[in-house]
Amino acid sequence: MRNIVVEKLNSLPVEEHGVELVERKGIGHPDSICDAIMDQISVNLSQEYIKRVGNILHHNIDKSLLVAGEVERKLGVGGEVKKPMLLVIGDRATFEVDGIRIPVEEIAIETAKEWFRKNLRFVDPDKHVKFQVELYPGSPELTDIFRRRKGLLPANDTSAAVGYAPLTSTEKIVLELERYLNSKEFKAIHPEVGEDIKIMAFRQKKNLQLTIAMPLIDRYVTSVKDYFEKKEVIKSIVEDFVSEKAQNFENITIDINTLDDPERGMDGIYVSVLGTSAEDADSGQVGRGNRVNGVIALNRPMGTEAAAGKNPVSHVGKIYNILTHKIAKEIYQKVPGIKEVYVWLCSQIGKPIDQPKIATAQLILENGTSIYDVAKPVEDIIDQELANIEKFCNELAEGKYSVW
Repeated sequence: MRNIVVEKLNSLPVEEHGVELVERKGIGHPDSICDAIMDQISVNLSQEYIKRVGNILHHNIDKSLLVAGEVERKLGVGGEVKKPMLLVIGDRATFEVDGIRIPVEEIAIETAKEWFRKNLRFVDPDKHVKFQVELYPGSPELTDIFRRRKGLLPANDTSAAVGYAPLTSTEKIVLELERYLNSKEFKAIHPEVGEDIKIMAFRQKKNLQLTIAMPLIDRYVTSVKDYFEKKEVIKSIVEDFVSEKAQNFENITIDINTLDDPERGMDGIYVSVLGTSAEDADSGQVGRGNRVNGVIALNRPMGTEAAAGKNPVSHVGKIYNILTHKIAKEIYQKVPGIKEVYVWLCSQIGKPIDQPKIATAQLILENGTSIYDVAKPVEDIIDQELANIEKFCNELAEGKYSVW
């Protein structure tokens, strides 16, 4: 029997709060780069472990630092990289088992290079990035968990996570807008827009204000005047996109690159050589970016674990972080009468991951809905998801869920 608690939450859904703040860091943001690459290394390493020994072995590739480089910008022709970025890849992995060597460092570096090639158009990882791998064997106690694996692994930590559903209108538009601006379709029409897009949404009642930081690529900008003309065109496109997608707002205000000053020349415009501020302005770290559902929602409860790069079969910091959102979404979609749902899971180190210390669903209900009407179906969904957690972990190991 699992310890599952379903309770009524006596509060307003976030959609009905007077003030809401939501942020998203785009794919080219240094923090997003770290999260995405470390998690892809975990996925690729997991598949290599399965290929070579039949099981996922102990690893946590969840420590990373992207150190900013140095560039010289040149309008119209494109600038040059004076000093490359440095990506430090760290924590623990299994390098050898039963005489079989696993090429951990090679997998880590090649995965990172491939990610840069696929996602950042102007970054050549062979020229613009240096790599420093600081991965070492894990502690005997944690490594032994994997050696004596039979079926589900025990949790490797005592940790708590929370997920929720549904997304608010503000959360949705922030997520959709960044994905649109970084889509292949948009970049084909506006290649001047870099990937390091950050959006901060501030909603006050029915009024929405979006502040967007978005570099323009120097080779596509011929002058300061051309920069501001291009920015106005992009702003108009953003306004049309948001007006079409966001129907729940009375007034929408959009500001782009608010530090710009036409009187300061090159020093007063936000241009980039590589499309990411990691080229010379901003370093990145794992865990400082988006939550696993893609946004940083300040009105919501958040766990403290960074999911990116953690192993997918025993590290509850990853498993429960993503699973809570999956369960919350399923509850909201399948059980009528629920306005908003929060799902909490807390593990206890050494205990099976399908047997959390506590699993809780907190529900904000529609008028006329009783907690007695929904408690049993909600409990059944939680119980079923935990019963199927091995399948879910296998999907995590295949990279089927985003962590940023």
